[in-house]
Amino acid sequence: MSRIEETELRRWRALPANELLMRVATFAKRDGTFEPIKSKGTERWHANVEGREYELVTDGPKFFDTRAGRGGGGAVDLVMHVHHLDFKAATALLRRLGV
Repeated sequence: MSRIEETELRRWRALPANELLMRVATFAKRDGTFEPIKSKGTERWHANVEGREYELVTDGPKFFDTRAGRGGGGAVDLVMHVHHLDFKAATALLRRLGV
């Protein structure tokens, strides 16, 4: 795998989690009944990734898995979390997907 450039990492860190989720999940659907309390940009998503179910709250590049009680920020963190990958494999997947 080639070296990861800082510009690529910056782009991945800024990518909205909800947009990425639709690309890396087998199924992803925004919960239209969810009403955010603090940030108006917060959304709740239900997703299936390789047979695993997730309920994620997203706000920009940040995400929080309500069932696991864990979150993170940026595309690499989200891919690592939902696909159970290490950093190197997550960045390779993002590149394969053209993200």
